[in-house]
Amino acid sequence: MKITIQERVFHFKQPAGTSRGVYTERKSWFVTVSDGFSVGIGECAPLPDLSCDAMPPDLYVKVLRGFCDQVEQTGEIPYEAMRDYPSMLFGLETAMKRDEPEVKGREISIPINGLVWMGTYEEMLERMEEKLAQGFHCVKLKVGAIDFDQELDLVKRIRERFSYHDVELRLDANGGFKPDEALYKLELLSQYAIHSIEQPIKAKQWALMAELCRDAPLPIALDEELIGINTSDAKRQMLRIVKPAYIVLKPSLHGGMMGCREWIDIAREEGIGSWITSALESNVGLNAIAHFCADVYGDNITMPQGLGTGQLFTDNIPMPIEIRGDRLWCS
Repeated sequence: MKITIQERVFHFKQPAGTSRGVYTERKSWFVTVSDGFSVGIGECAPLPDLSCDAMPPDLYVKVLRGFCDQVEQTGEIPYEAMRDYPSMLFGLETAMKRDEPEVKGREISIPINGLVWMGTYEEMLERMEEKLAQGFHCVKLKVGAIDFDQELDLVKRIRERFSYHDVELRLDANGGFKPDEALYKLELLSQYAIHSIEQPIKAKQWALMAELCRDAPLPIALDEELIGINTSDAKRQMLRIVKPAYIVLKPSLHGGMMGCREWIDIAREEGIGSWITSALESNVGLNAIAHFCADVYGDNITMPQGLGTGQLFTDNIPMPIEIRGDRLWCS
């Protein structure tokens, strides 16, 4: 078995804004696993300043090469040793699935949400209109960066045109609300039949987040809060303390496919819902996440997943993956 590593930089069609900043390009490392008979490719794509395994590029490649050497020698992924390196683990998991029958020739259709990135009020309004025109029945708005009254007006505009029976609204604050303002803002947003809001305040404030999950008039989902919590005991402890309505899982951030399965199983035990999203991967990573999503939730998924980011890059990798209406199709 031989594993090679190749770096590639992708460029966004338009800047992707969150409350943490704006992305204009995306760096990934691709691991190619070959045994002389079959070849598998996986994407390792940490997010700077967010992933728990984000590090300077030279160091990242050195650590990744070390894990690849172990896989070459043993033929097995060292899962326990890689718990703290989720983006690397996800890439190797994807590449090592090359021989599994469900990866080849299996057509998958998954409902997804339309994602409206942060921008000026006018930009967000235009993007929102585009998603609705494309036929999305679930729209997710990034909030927390521009004036809150303008964000509230965007939400109001959707509800004036579409009832909650027609369009499901999700919000993602990326930790953008201040703790002393969060509950008030959530109360204002709740009048517009919001499905949920992700990460209203910054992570690692368990007591404050637990209060919000208890008192807020709309369901709260955790995303960044899960990053770096990589053992099953720590996952269970956090969920029992905070008690969110949902968790939102990204394999590149939250433990690879192995770690996300663990999160989902523990969340189910605690009566907590979940869905899966991509984390700005190329079509290689997106295709792998879609297959993983179908493996975890079954072929008849009804809850929209967050798998629509494959259209972001000017120089994406061609894959048998396509968005038709509000569904992602891949094989």
